[in-house]
Amino acid sequence: MNILGQRITLRRILGMIAGVVIIGIGIAVFKFSHLGNDSISALNLRLAELAGLPFSVENIIMNLCLFVPQLLWGRRYIGLGTVINSLCIGFVVTATGDVLAAAFGSADTLPLQLFWVAVGVLVVALGCSLYQTADLGVAPYDSLSLMLADRLPVPYFGCRVFTDALCAVIAYLLGGLIGLGTLICAFGLGPFVQFFTKHFSEKVLRYSPQKK
Repeated sequence: MNILGQRITLRRILGMIAGVVIIGIGIAVFKFSHLGNDSISALNLRLAELAGLPFSVENIIMNLCLFVPQLLWGRRYIGLGTVINSLCIGFVVTATGDVLAAAFGSADTLPLQLFWVAVGVLVVALGCSLYQTADLGVAPYDSLSLMLADRLPVPYFGCRVFTDALCAVIAYLLGGLIGLGTLICAFGLGPFVQFFTKHFSEKVLRYSPQKK
């Protein structure tokens, strides 16, 4: 049984894994655009640069740190998806970034950068939709806003904006790249995630209890 009591199926596991991989590809596309990543990725990328670590390794360390509060106050948000996301997404980002650089060189003009931002939005939204619809646990960072919403008289959206804004400010103060892509991730992903959830993910991963 998963965190919401639904039966764990192979379809949902595969959907969750596909979601993680697609999110990682989307993050790499945002990085390739040179117009900024989502807030937590921007922070992780900058911390990796400052520490001289590969992004994949720094991402695991960050997830381990954020897993502590999730373990203490958000256990109901822990599942297989938490583990897969924490350990794998950084390697997907790195591998995809290498492929993009080898295939396309670099995005040097604004129209080309905007094109890659648009691609990144759609890719990340699809990945998030699959990952969330599979409902097999959330990444440690994502659990922060959920835990805040559980304990504060503030809706989830407000808590998510707060955590994203905090990461963006820290990344900016550390010299990280905060740009148009960051703003789009913060305020523009939601509608696309909802679209993919309604028209794709729920149809593919929808849980149908067996008749007795």
